[in-house]
Amino acid sequence: MSSQVRLRLLPSARCLYDKLIQVKVSHLKSRQVVSIKASSTDERGVLFSSSATYRADGNGEIDLVRDASLSGSYVGVEPMGLLTTLKPNIVNKLFVKDKALEPHMVKFSVHDEEEQDRMLAEATNERFLMADGVSRVSVEEGNFHGVLFTPPGKGPFPAVLDLCTMMSEKRAALLADKGFVVLTVPVTHKKTDNLKMIHLDPFEEAINFLLQQPKVGSKRIGIISKSKSADVALSLAAFVPGVEAVVWICGCSANTVLPLFYKKKQILPALMFDTKKLIPTQSGIFIAKYAMHDPLKEENRATLIPIEQANTHFLFVASEDDLNWDSNIYMMEMMERLKRHGKNNFESVCYPRAGHLLEPPYGPFCHSSFHMFLKRALLWGGEPSAHVAAEVHMWKKIQQFLKSHVTCE
Repeated sequence: MSSQVRLRLLPSARCLYDKLIQVKVSHLKSRQVVSIKASSTDERGVLFSSSATYRADGNGEIDLVRDASLSGSYVGVEPMGLLTTLKPNIVNKLFVKDKALEPHMVKFSVHDEEEQDRMLAEATNERFLMADGVSRVSVEEGNFHGVLFTPPGKGPFPAVLDLCTMMSEKRAALLADKGFVVLTVPVTHKKTDNLKMIHLDPFEEAINFLLQQPKVGSKRIGIISKSKSADVALSLAAFVPGVEAVVWICGCSANTVLPLFYKKKQILPALMFDTKKLIPTQSGIFIAKYAMHDPLKEENRATLIPIEQANTHFLFVASEDDLNWDSNIYMMEMMERLKRHGKNNFESVCYPRAGHLLEPPYGPFCHSSFHMFLKRALLWGGEPSAHVAAEVHMWKKIQQFLKSHVTCE
């Protein structure tokens, strides 16, 4: 390793997961061409890696905020490209970072372009999900379990329920840093083969538990949700009191996959996938965009969630290139329905060239992975650069929306 070349991560090598860092290399030769690499291992032990080729300026410096990659995992100016283009060494793997207590560790290194084995410099970025002072408490109350994140300070703070399809602490931990008391609760926590229905009652318990927290000052809660959990969020708004605002990300307008029960009665049947409509690709991965039955057909209309009866503000977030299902069509249907009922209690955004898996920004873009209900690998859609830009914009918009509607009196 060269003792001359310097690799810096600014403003600090330690930061929150959703913060941009500036990668700078100095003390190279004038116009020297090097490879900058990144690698990270997720919670399941899968190795992800990326690389890009850069040419130093006349002073022997490279700045990823300023300079364009010449080749590699991405081309052009992408300040966080080495992070967002991390790819697994095993196909069809989603980068798993769901536990808040351990940081996302990313190793950066600079290599001589002609002698790749010759490392010139290295540095490690620690990307934390929990900010200093945020508390994390595991919760098992009644019929639900989850994790509660509380910001530092006396409060009062607005309350948010993070509905995740499978247990994840990432969004909740990051939102707590933004001044929310957040309870994350999974929609499914069993093997889906054994899951026959979903009950709203445990989530109602979670809402009541959240509102009883001593630092919570809001009278009602906000909910953030994505994909399958988004239709559960809509149902909570429609049937359960206490929901002031819902963030719906790339979901459906109907109750999907599993029948929905509340107070021991079925309230909505399930809209199902038609596996015959899955589109296979040459790589053996499937596209499911058109596989879901049409909720507007007469035989399926009973699955539509009656959001028009909800006294709730909605933020609908869809992606034009969502290949899991057509979230944009579902979003437009819901907006038209609300308008027909004389309601304007919604905001919406649809991101071009973004895919299904919209997350807090700067995690690795996922091209394809295993679908928990369809039991096969799916393409999720999206072009990496546009998808990342959508995540950055969405994350800010979500915070603004929740702060605007979930307030402390």
